[in-house]
Amino acid sequence: MILTVTPNPSIDRTVMLPATLRRGAVHRADAVLFQPGGKGVNISRACVAAGVPTIAVLPVAADDSFVAELGQMGVQVRPAPPTGPMRINLTITEPDGTTTKINTAGASVEQHDLARLAEIVLGVAAETRPGWVVLAGSLPPGAPADWYAGVGAALHADGHRFAVDTSDAPLAALLDGNVVPDLIKPNAEELASVTAGDPAAFETDPAAAAAAAATLAGRLAGTVLATLGAAGAVLVDADGAWHATPPPTTVVSTVGAGDASLFGYLLADLRGAAAPERLASAVAYGAAAAGLPGTTPPAPTDVRTADVRVSQLDIPPSPLTEGTPSWQN
Repeated sequence: MILTVTPNPSIDRTVMLPATLRRGAVHRADAVLFQPGGKGVNISRACVAAGVPTIAVLPVAADDSFVAELGQMGVQVRPAPPTGPMRINLTITEPDGTTTKINTAGASVEQHDLARLAEIVLGVAAETRPGWVVLAGSLPPGAPADWYAGVGAALHADGHRFAVDTSDAPLAALLDGNVVPDLIKPNAEELASVTAGDPAAFETDPAAAAAAAATLAGRLAGTVLATLGAAGAVLVDADGAWHATPPPTTVVSTVGAGDASLFGYLLADLRGAAAPERLASAVAYGAAAAGLPGTTPPAPTDVRTADVRVSQLDIPPSPLTEGTPSWQN
């Protein structure tokens, strides 16, 4: 079972254009999708598609249509009282797969709102004993940057594993804290932000991305799964580093592809797969999601794990930190 936590969920509106977006012009859309969104929500939807039990914890009124729609999709929701209207995120996709996102901030929260959300998360985790707890997405306005770190520490104290997919100040605060997440899933830009690296270089040189990830693995995060767009992903843990390339994919929308990658990794882990197979599953799921509209989660029949190529990397000590990555000791 996978328990997901989405502190700042969204209604995702995707506008699909028949031609290239031109600033200042009038466009007619081929289609418009409205889907319940947020990183944790996307992972729970992928769970349902793969037949994996899941519960999604998020701030939403119990009688909100958002909950009803997720229920129709098969996602069980444990709601926390919301502090305001749910945000709406806009995505514009072009025929060549170019994706433009406009995200809004969400409703402001106060400390008692966050305490109540954390209490629900810990209560559901204690009740269900999930294989993974996923803390995912941005934090709402008013939340301290170290909220994920605090929840993660409480989860560890109760014997739970947790994965984190976030960015900016919450990611930096998590890695600066005393809690070591079992898994983080940065993209190239997020990895660069916490390792003083170059995101463009990471996407063209997976070995450089793995070297940067190795400075985090073991000391600041148990395992690092770094997604690199069309270049696939790298995985670094206590035993080594690997790079995987995706199968050929006609990109429709990249929104949610990283969430699908994280789910693919967790799915393989729950099945007892070794690190290279976990990485292959992550990349196959991410590629499958990129070939679907909006944030539609891939079904197992969409996923081509056998077409993913995985290679082990020999990563030298990185100049980004002193010493040798822990997995090389």
